Amino acid sequence: MLIRLLRTCLRPYKKPIAWLVALQFLQTCATLYLPTLNADIIDQGVVNGDTGYILSYGALMIGISLVQVVCNIGAVYYGARTAAALGRDLRGAVFDRVQSFSAREVARFGAPSLITRTTNDVQQVQMLALMTFTLMVSAPIMCVGGVVLALGLDVPLSGVLVAVVPVLGICVTLIVRRLRPLFRAMQVRLDTVNRVLREQITGNRVIRAFVRDAYEEKRFRKANGELTEVAVGTGNLLALMFPVVMTTVNLSSIAVVWFGAHRIDSGGMQIGDLTAFLAYLMQIVMSVMMATFMFMMVPRAEVCAERIMEVLETESSVVPPLAPVTELRRHGLLEIRGAGFRYPGAEEPVLRNVELVARPGETTAVIGSTGSGKSTLLGLIPRLFDATEGEVLVDGTDVRNLDQKVLAKTVGLVPQKPYLFAGTVATNLRYGNPDATDEELWHALEVAQAKPFVERLEGGLDAPIAQGGTNVSGGQRQRLAIARTLVQRPEIYLFDDSFSALDYATDAALRAALAQETAEATVVIVAQRVSTIRDADRIVVLDEGRVVGTGRHHELMADNDTYREIVLSQLTEAEAA
Repeated sequence: MLIRLLRTCLRPYKKPIAWLVALQFLQTCATLYLPTLNADIIDQGVVNGDTGYILSYGALMIGISLVQVVCNIGAVYYGARTAAALGRDLRGAVFDRVQSFSAREVARFGAPSLITRTTNDVQQVQMLALMTFTLMVSAPIMCVGGVVLALGLDVPLSGVLVAVVPVLGICVTLIVRRLRPLFRAMQVRLDTVNRVLREQITGNRVIRAFVRDAYEEKRFRKANGELTEVAVGTGNLLALMFPVVMTTVNLSSIAVVWFGAHRIDSGGMQIGDLTAFLAYLMQIVMSVMMATFMFMMVPRAEVCAERIMEVLETESSVVPPLAPVTELRRHGLLEIRGAGFRYPGAEEPVLRNVELVARPGETTAVIGSTGSGKSTLLGLIPRLFDATEGEVLVDGTDVRNLDQKVLAKTVGLVPQKPYLFAGTVATNLRYGNPDATDEELWHALEVAQAKPFVERLEGGLDAPIAQGGTNVSGGQRQRLAIARTLVQRPEIYLFDDSFSALDYATDAALRAALAQETAEATVVIVAQRVSTIRDADRIVVLDEGRVVGTGRHHELMADNDTYREIVLSQLTEAEAA
């Protein structure tokens, strides 16, 4: 999976990678040539007392060293830029894929895991690519070149290499095999820590309200302890690797010096050759150590690559149309015909055979008990998820065939849990219409009954809004979310229980202002509060995912037991009448 991911993402960077490999090759060749020159200086210059030979070959060594340095700098430059570009492309690809997900796919992965995959997982793959470009490309060249040159110096002494390299390979392989499952567990437990921390930060007020600080501290300590346990186990294995490698290296150096001394004593080898052989041995071992360092990173990067590919290969259940409809008659007629929705693997559908018609200039309300599928029904219209049966039509066109930009411009949704982005009041209101003027923003705020409190904020439209709108109250968030949709000026307005945090006076004033503002538009309201929807032109009653009644308030009160039960749970007989 890791190789497939890298091969796909690095394909656009063939040219810099080619330069990188060429520079690494030259740098490694220069590194390998230096011990041979050093051996010649010892055998031909130092032993014979030839100062001119020493100076000339010393100057040559300096020149080759400069070539080595320049090539190394160039290789690191290309490697760092290519690895950074890889990380950028991967983050962009994961972000684009997540943006295309429906609510179903986001719920499947979970927000904490998606954040970890976009940041930490990508960083691990990027770091592996950087280390590969700067270390691993030169390691096999140095290892093979060192072995060849060592054999050229003295074949009998090279028997030490035959024993050392396989031992190192076996040790590294055994350790790496145990590292891979630990790295997988580490990423999963990192997801858990992110999830717990995210919940505790988001739900800080609830934790304080119920005085559950000790419980949450214990929960975080448990998740953190599990991550630490895996990290310590991984660290123990990593700590074991270097002593094993260095012990093998030192023993092999002792063996070379021991047998090399006997070879020199017997006249089969010169002192300079022994010095060069030791240098080549160290270069071979260094290349193995570089490979070892890479092997330590590969298991974790491989796990991260699998997690990234899992996101990239997940297709959204909301598929863009192949031949999208880019124009509508723009009347705002909404029809839901026999629509149903079932989550994958669920025994029962959330919605079954829902029929609904909402016309321009009318207000259609949807009411039902908790869990009856009201929000799910509304989510089918802007394609937060697609109906698994039946169809949803806007102006006679199935929403699955509509261009997404056209659908977003036609349908405006105020969600049940309004979300505000970090910025200002103005940037949040212009989210649906970047070209809106300040006058249009103030008008939308006035209709949404938000103008008075925005005027009191320091800066007015430029007043700062914290992430999630945490620096304003729940009712203020709802009103700002309604104003944001009004600025968009869609043909169809969807209000998903968007008045629940408002007091009755504000609710009544807002509904009166909305009635004038949306007089020619199609309005669909999902509400729990009967007073919010009793004057609607059409009320649809949902029960366990089915439509069990449609009509006006007085009609349903007369002949629909489900609606009557909901109404009388909130109002007296006299108030209901």
